[in-house]
Amino acid sequence: MFKFGFLFLILIPTLLPVAFSKHEAIEAVLHRLDSKRVPASVQEAAAKDLLRRLLPSHLSSFEFKIVSKDACGGESCFLINNHDQSSQNGPEIMIRGTTAVEIASGLHWYLKYWCGAHVSWDKTGGIRTASIPKPGSLPLLKDEGLMIKRPVPWNYYQNVVTSSYSYVWWDWERWEKEIDWMALQGVNLPLAFTGQEAIWQKTFKDFNVSSEDLNNFFGGPAFLAWARMGNLHGWGGPLSQNWLDHQLALQKQIISRMLDLGMTPVLPSFSGNVPAALTKIFPSAKITRLGDWNTVDGDPRWCCTYLLDPSDPLFVKIGEAFIRQQIKEYGDVTDIYNCDTFNENSPPTSDPAYISDLGAAVYEAMSKADKDAVWLMQGWLFYSDSSFWKPPQMEALLHSVPFGKMIVLDLFADVKPIWKSSFQFYGTPYIWCLLHNFGGNIEMYGILDSISSGPIDARVSENSTMVGVGMCMEGIEQNPVVYELMSEMAFRDEKVQVLDWLKIYSQRRYGKANNQVEAAWEILYHTIYNCTDGIADHNHDFIVMLPDWDPSNLQKVDFLPLGNRRFLSQETNSDMPQAHLWYPTEEVTKALNLFLGAGKDYAGSLTYRYDLVDLTRQVLSKLANQVYINAVTSFQKKDINSLGYYSNKFLDLIKDIDLLLASDDNFLLGTWLESAKRLALNPSEMKQYEWNARTQVTMWYDTNQTAQSKLHDYANKFWSGLLVDYYLPRAATYFSHLSRSLKQNEKFKLQEWRKEWILQSNTWQEGNELYPVKAKGDALAISKALYEKYCEQ
Repeated sequence: MFKFGFLFLILIPTLLPVAFSKHEAIEAVLHRLDSKRVPASVQEAAAKDLLRRLLPSHLSSFEFKIVSKDACGGESCFLINNHDQSSQNGPEIMIRGTTAVEIASGLHWYLKYWCGAHVSWDKTGGIRTASIPKPGSLPLLKDEGLMIKRPVPWNYYQNVVTSSYSYVWWDWERWEKEIDWMALQGVNLPLAFTGQEAIWQKTFKDFNVSSEDLNNFFGGPAFLAWARMGNLHGWGGPLSQNWLDHQLALQKQIISRMLDLGMTPVLPSFSGNVPAALTKIFPSAKITRLGDWNTVDGDPRWCCTYLLDPSDPLFVKIGEAFIRQQIKEYGDVTDIYNCDTFNENSPPTSDPAYISDLGAAVYEAMSKADKDAVWLMQGWLFYSDSSFWKPPQMEALLHSVPFGKMIVLDLFADVKPIWKSSFQFYGTPYIWCLLHNFGGNIEMYGILDSISSGPIDARVSENSTMVGVGMCMEGIEQNPVVYELMSEMAFRDEKVQVLDWLKIYSQRRYGKANNQVEAAWEILYHTIYNCTDGIADHNHDFIVMLPDWDPSNLQKVDFLPLGNRRFLSQETNSDMPQAHLWYPTEEVTKALNLFLGAGKDYAGSLTYRYDLVDLTRQVLSKLANQVYINAVTSFQKKDINSLGYYSNKFLDLIKDIDLLLASDDNFLLGTWLESAKRLALNPSEMKQYEWNARTQVTMWYDTNQTAQSKLHDYANKFWSGLLVDYYLPRAATYFSHLSRSLKQNEKFKLQEWRKEWILQSNTWQEGNELYPVKAKGDALAISKALYEKYCEQ
């Protein structure tokens, strides 16, 4: 199972005991987790229930059975065989696995590669099962059947902010679908962060912190992730008791289903983030008020949170109490706890001894409540704050706990793998992760070659300490091709030949082979899905992230959210704003033309419709970037006619893209807003939840009269309704001010535009206009018309 240690033993036999201790430490964790699993009969029933939801017509066609790891050579695996039929209507296929997740993964593998079926998120086209033969006619395997082992034990899922960007408004019906999707993709180590505020409420009560004291501690529903991390407090809140109770009940359903399927949920632990009231209740405690995190004016109502130093004895007491409260609510369900004390919050000193003591205290808070606790830590800080986390500091933190008691997520390994530059995290076990998406943006983007080879290279590298693969996107329900390939890497022990894989993928996704579609996907593989420039893709398209600058002074300003090390534009000599572009747009336009040519073959296909709309949006949004540059260049040249032409064209593109997006159910603003309002139990909650939902995808954070939020457009979305009612008025107002400047021969009044726009934005955030939740229009006809309008000129 573990490639690390094997080469190590051959090359450096003198370190044989150390290598064995590493292997044994991880094996001990796996053994303990296996011992916590629910009985085999419960897992088999859960797998059968999943089949009932996925493919009810074939409920009698499959038999599922849990087997021990001995059947798989001591590892986790699934086995697929023809069933020894004793009756005509009996099971046809036997799928065995070491857990229900393995059984579900085997079912998915069989449906994909023997039946040509496809499983996608509903919002990326959904599930396509039409190619599966009727019961009694399922394809048979060769006599020996199939066994697929996990090359590494874990397949991790979620980012700590996915809970806010994607899951915040989910009910149990949506969560049930997601957990089914996880199981089919082989996820066995999912984050389980829902409902933790209710646990904190109960925990802090024992430290004399009242519910009222927590009103300005928790963030609003759409901003909980950042309140949990200590970036902000109070923004979008307070949380009602209705919310707290509902989310805790939902969490119990989530964890129960995860356990039934044999997953190991990862629960939160204490990072030191505390409410202000604790400074008065424990005046001698070592509590520090942190600095400002991206507010406009440092407003203390939501900036500058309080951090309890891990060296203070109170830290361990609170941390222990929190985990004990979780165990009381959920039972003894896991040994793995997430904690990111230093995520975008550097320690007060770089002294390695101090950092080691801090790490030891963080772990002690977990282990006091769970003696077998394992600390799972996001490794984002080693990339985002690399100027602080030099080798001595990294090693001090990673070695602050016993070996096998910490696992690091190499969070951004698809672009910036830390394992290569950190001596495999100084011997600490780690999980190779795909980050891929920021803010839940809608953007076709990826690095398929990195996904298909990166985990393999890491696992077989000398002295490898890799123990898993993972998906840590900030937002889901986009780029289904990326996540399907990444999911398969949990079961692949050799590199994938991507072009061959894409041919099979497109045939499964759309239901039949088509030469034009295959040619289109070959182009997309070499362009959109081949981003090798090393830049984190955060959608900077000017429609959804209009530059906040005065183009008359030819001095580039900070118009990108955060404006920090995380999302840098390409290096350029131009004074113009730069949107991220890593491929020749004319090639992708060719791919769109090919895709359109296959439209008649795929009438009624939701997966084809989704990809067609997304690809058309991609082509037009990149065209809009150039149109914007032409408009501001015209302004700089004082060419009023050209400015009018290009600004109107930019506005027309927004309207036309909105029309396109309205033709697919999965690109609608109304769905997001209505899901938020459905969770409300009274008018006050409805107003608060809708404001949270509107604000997160637009301004995100606070403003003043003349300064947009530093995080504005961070979670931008290409959604119908948002384009015409939010992005269109912004661009129209901006161009109107540019035009007025030329007509009146005066300086562009940037501050006046900002005032006008911020007022418009704040008004929209407070609004309650209704938006459609059902698509309208013929996506193929609209896409063809827009191609002819904009791409055949």
